Formats: sequence, C-alpha cells, structure tokens
Amino acid sequence: MQIANRATGKHPLARFCFLATPFLISALCLLSSGCHRLESQANITICNANEPESLDPHIVTGISEMRITKALFDGLTKLEPRHATPIPALAERWDTSPDGRTYTFHLRTNAVWSTGEPITSDDVVWSWFRALSPATAGDYAGQLFYIKGAEDWNSGRITNATEVGVRALDAKTVQVELNSPLAFFLELCSFPTLAVVPRHVIEQNGDRWLHAKPLPTSGAFTLGAWRVNDKVRLLRNPLYWDADNTASEIIDVLPTGSPNTALNLYERGVADIVWDKDLVPTELMDVLTKRPDFHSFTYLGTYFYRFNVTKPPFNDPRVRRAFALATDKNRIIAKLTKGAERPAWHFVPEGVANYTAPSAPGFNPETARKYLAEAGYPAGKGFPRVTYTFFSAAGGGGKLHGKVGIELQQMWKDVLGVDVELRQIERKVFYSQQSKLDYDISTSSWIGDYNDANTFLDLFTSTSGNNRTGWKNSRYDALIKEANLQTDLQKRAENFRRAETILITDEPPIVPLYFYAGFNYFDPQKIGGIWQNILDEHPMQYIYKVGPCEGGEARALRGK
Repeated sequence: MQIANRATGKHPLARFCFLATPFLISALCLLSSGCHRLESQANITICNANEPESLDPHIVTGISEMRITKALFDGLTKLEPRHATPIPALAERWDTSPDGRTYTFHLRTNAVWSTGEPITSDDVVWSWFRALSPATAGDYAGQLFYIKGAEDWNSGRITNATEVGVRALDAKTVQVELNSPLAFFLELCSFPTLAVVPRHVIEQNGDRWLHAKPLPTSGAFTLGAWRVNDKVRLLRNPLYWDADNTASEIIDVLPTGSPNTALNLYERGVADIVWDKDLVPTELMDVLTKRPDFHSFTYLGTYFYRFNVTKPPFNDPRVRRAFALATDKNRIIAKLTKGAERPAWHFVPEGVANYTAPSAPGFNPETARKYLAEAGYPAGKGFPRVTYTFFSAAGGGGKLHGKVGIELQQMWKDVLGVDVELRQIERKVFYSQQSKLDYDISTSSWIGDYNDANTFLDLFTSTSGNNRTGWKNSRYDALIKEANLQTDLQKRAENFRRAETILITDEPPIVPLYFYAGFNYFDPQKIGGIWQNILDEHPMQYIYKVGPCEGGEARALRGK
C-alpha cells in the first residue's frame, strides 16, 4: 500500500502573518547579521512541568521530555495535530507487503540534518539499533521488539545484526520486517524511541552528544539553549523538510515546579500555554473549569499503584487482592481530584480503539478481609509494616500523590487493620528506586503512547522495561503475544481482555485508581495550532500566536 504525501496541516501564510504582530521589529532583527535568536524574545512560551532529565529521544520516558524531543528529532512518521493519527515525516511514503509484515519506507530527498548533511537510510538503521542496544539502557527498547530478531539481538541470543529485520536497501530506502502484522506499527514509528539521531555526533561525543555545537537535529526545531531550571529554547530549523509549515521562530519551554507557579506565570503573561495535567491546582479546579481558556478533554491515561511482588507480603496474590478490594476509588475522586476523572475499574481507559476492557471487582471490605485472613493475616494481625512511596511536589503533581497516599493509608487501616507508612522522595530517586524494586507499594501513572490497548497491557509483560513490579506471568505474556499476531480485531481484543483480567483481578500487580482527564490552559483567541485529542498530542511545529491578520481567531490552521 502506498501512502500519499501528507497534507501541509496549516495555512502557508500563518507564520508570516505572525511576523506582522508587534514582534515585527524583533523578527526583522533575527534576519540581520547583528542579532541572534538566542537573545530574542520567544514567540511562544510554554509551562511544561518538570526539568527534563534528558533530551535523548532513545532514553526519555516522561511526557514533558517527549514533547521537546519530538520537536527536535523526527521519526519515519509523526502524529498529525488534529486527531493524533500517523502521517509521513522523514519517510514521504511507504509500501506494505500483502501479508502486512514488511514495510518499505522511502525517505524524502530533501530530508537533511539541521547542519545540512543528508539524512540517509543508514542513519535510520543505526538509530534503531542504538535504541535497541542494552548499552543505551532505554526503558522503551521493547517498542522495537516487534521487528524480526530485535528482541533476540537485544538479549544477546543473536549477535549478527543482519538477522534483525531492519536494513538499508539504498541511501533513501529502509525495509522493516516484523514478526507479524502490527496494527499500530506506523504509530510506533512516530515514537521518540524510533527517532533518527545523528550518528556522527554521538560517536564523536559519547554521552555528551547533546552538548555538541552545533547539534544536528532531524526535526522542526534545533536546540538553541538548555539552561537547567530555567528553560529549553527551541529555534525553527530552516533546513527542515517541512520548514515552511513551522509556525513559530522561537519557542521557550519552562520547567515549572508547581501548579501555582504555572498559573502565576500564565496570569502574568509570562507563559502562553500551561501544558500538563499536573500543573493545574486541584484546589482551584471549581474556578478554573468555568474559564474559557481552561480546556478539559478525554485522555488516555490511568493513575494506579503498583506492588513489588518479589518479596513478602505482596508476593502473595491474596494480599494484593485484599488491598485492591479495600480501595474505595469513588472516595478518592470525590475528595481529592475534583476534576472530570472517572474511577478505573480496569487498566486500559475507555476510548481506546477497537477494545472494551473487562472490569475488576469494586470496593468490597468483607471479601478484602477474607483474602487477607486466607493469606495468614486475620484482621491484619502479624502483617509487617510496609511503605507506600510517592514523589515530592517538585514534580508538579506531588501534592496530589501525597493526598492519595494518606487516603489509601486510612482505607487500608480501616478495612484491613494494617499499618502503612508513607514515604515521600525526590522524583529522580523515586524512579530509580522503582526500577530497582526498592519499594513495597508505589504510586504510578501511565499515558498511552498510541491509541491501542497494547500500549497499556504490554507494560506488564515479563520483559518490559516499564514493568517495575517483578511480576511475571507466562500466560499473560502468551496472550499479549497472541493478540499482536491476530489480524482479526475481535479475536485480538478477546486475547487482550483475558490478559487484562489476569492483570487486574486474578494476580493484580497493580490497582487502577482513576482515569485521567486532560487539562491545559491557553487562550484560543491568542494561540492557534492546537486541537484537543485523546493523546494530548500537540506538535510544537504548528503552534503560533494569532496576529492581527487572523482577525482574533486561529483560522490559518483550521484548514479553512
């Protein structure tokens, strides 16, 4: 199957329309030899939650970092801004074999690095092998395991790279052979783990490659500056293959420590967009929801807690089921979140394409006490002191994590008679300890990487880098694998449902609490190029400040 070139997605005059605003003098200055974009005022300023831990697309795991890396590094595809569906990026088109297992991607002839060198098929292949390499230690390496031989190469079971199903046929053609047809493969090709990065710079600079000057990028922007705890400055890449449709010259992304700080920056006009659900003050939710610049939407995300199942008492599924049934999800929403969240009776959110999830049992104190007694702890007697770990408020949503912890602590005491200690730690330490299984119970959340049940359910396969529970179940693994071999959507969904029942009912290593609602704020009379979608996907390439020629409305990017 051939895919035609993507639609441009915005009016070609939008960027120049913006330059007719009061920033005209600054913009003209940018074009002169006497000025530099690093000292200029940004066109758009965004509050984006945490300070990035990295901007390496092959190792980032957080949404706030991924927003930036997607602006810097393209993949073969990217997600369009209206519906978050995949469209051509570095690949201008692709062919698919009749059995759906082989994709042949044709790179754009005008795809070049921001420093001018051509982007080749060898760059794509090398980048994917880097993401797959254990030396890179990316949590998302498993995104490539759908490629023939990739998992075996990652694990060391094979060492010959030619046995892995990705190869350069010529300078502008990449062929990918999958283990089986994959419904969401084109979505995966847009994910940061599969982004194309500059081999020559990484090999020369090693772990400090992001400090290279100039830093070659493959995306719509280059990295103008990264000032820790201040801002990341993105500069329009004039050599980008789609540069004519990049709507802003300069975007500043601010790491923001708290919801109140973000709101203050926005109200003072320092920030144009507040772009993270954790940057909305829950105590002001009732007021904010009435504002025209506050936006809420259905979002593919689940808030949950996870158990470390490698040691007592949570190595016993009966104990885990007891804690799950002693958790009143409705109470948490009513008392704490105060938004449009819904209780999570399953892990995969509602709204995922081609899937309806099974439901786990709800709040049931009597059965919870029964399971705990069967595990040897009647009325909580003899139960060891365990710890519920969450990260601190510097992460933006840390205050809510603590409140949820307090509520859970009280529920488990009231229903089960057990004592749970609360432990708050710094965000980086939190994720490090979670990866090392240095916890008992831990707060967690997951936002879908693409609109498919697999992006949630494959987290807890035995080999997933995001599992972080120590839980392994061969039947679960087999069901996920079988689901992804299916071309029949009904049979695929049924395999996923059986797997999810194991995950949330039979042997729960996790307990879903609620489904996220997405929240952000920006004034649509002033900011254009943003559409609400289920993945909260808003490519920075298309975002712009509405100028006088827009008549106060964001018309240019609406396809009118």
